[in-house]
Amino acid sequence: MQLRRSRIRFTKINHIFISHLHGDHCLGLIGMLSTFGMLGRTAPMHIFATEELGPILKSSLAAFCSGLDYEICFHPIDTAKSTVIYEDRSLTVTTIPLNHRMPCCGFLFKEKPTMPHIRRDIIDLYGIPVSQIDNIKNGHDWTTEDGDVIPNSKLTTPADPVRSYAYCSDTRYIPGLHKLISGASTLYHESTYANDNQRMAIKYKHSTAEEAARTALAAGVKQLVLGHYSSRYEDETILLNEARAVFENTILSDEMAVIDV
Repeated sequence: MQLRRSRIRFTKINHIFISHLHGDHCLGLIGMLSTFGMLGRTAPMHIFATEELGPILKSSLAAFCSGLDYEICFHPIDTAKSTVIYEDRSLTVTTIPLNHRMPCCGFLFKEKPTMPHIRRDIIDLYGIPVSQIDNIKNGHDWTTEDGDVIPNSKLTTPADPVRSYAYCSDTRYIPGLHKLISGASTLYHESTYANDNQRMAIKYKHSTAEEAARTALAAGVKQLVLGHYSSRYEDETILLNEARAVFENTILSDEMAVIDV
């Protein structure tokens, strides 16, 4: 339903990453897969989650989604290791071990570096053939017929900065977590409690907003996004203020909000 409201095309979703098997993170999966089937999906769907989901997924598909016209590819992951679990031409996805009441991990989505941008005006000025564009993107200079060398720095502008998004769902504060997400463009970190409920955070293995901010500060991320708020807070401003006291560039996540990574 939220995908429809956000106008995200279902056909764009080919990989699903599930952090752990608490209901608020996985119970909607079967309904979504069933809906995709009824809409005529044919492309494979890849699901990454802890090994325990495998038999649950298999039995649920047999009970509720028999006859799907697309393949479900299940990829078990080890939540205790930081390892690349997915890679394509444009990005990698790496697991981030977390500390929760059951096996749980976050995910680091990181773009691969791109080529510099060609300066079309300079290319046209020197009449450089299209066949040489790839060489120039790869760092080559250009030598004119008169023997003048045009440096690559004049022919190109820098590539777009590499963006990365670290998603850290349910977890206790982990002092060394920042090493795995260092320099991320955006960090989503759960902030279930404010400091007034530190004991609850420890008991149920969640984090406070201040702890999320300490992780962001240590990791040197550009932006911190808070989420997973306890229902005891009717106004999440208390969480935002406690985080901003440590890491200023912090915002609250909000359903249907669009955040620039």
